[in-house]
Amino acid sequence: MRTTEIMTISLPPAMVRQFEQVRKKESRTRSELVREALRAYFEARYPAVQPTKAELAALRRGRAAFRRGDAVSLSELLRDVESRNHQTRPKKLPKAPPKRTAAR
Repeated sequence: MRTTEIMTISLPPAMVRQFEQVRKKESRTRSELVREALRAYFEARYPAVQPTKAELAALRRGRAAFRRGDAVSLSELLRDVESRNHQTRPKKLPKAPPKRTAAR
């Protein structure tokens, strides 16, 4: 019993050329590349998890803040985090001498 089905599609020549360039660059078969493209399409258009109204509202607020300039891009954030990680760290303080106990 066959576990796959064969499908025939038509593509314009320019798309075929682009498809073949990507396929060769990524060392994939035609079937692998088409399957991956369809997976990405389905996930983008029909996500497995539907966002809640609160999540959609938060996304809208975040996008609006970004358009206003009240946010930073991911590359800016990563650059800032990286620079903070490379700053010189303060030297450790010497350990305090042991406390003396009163003589009995």
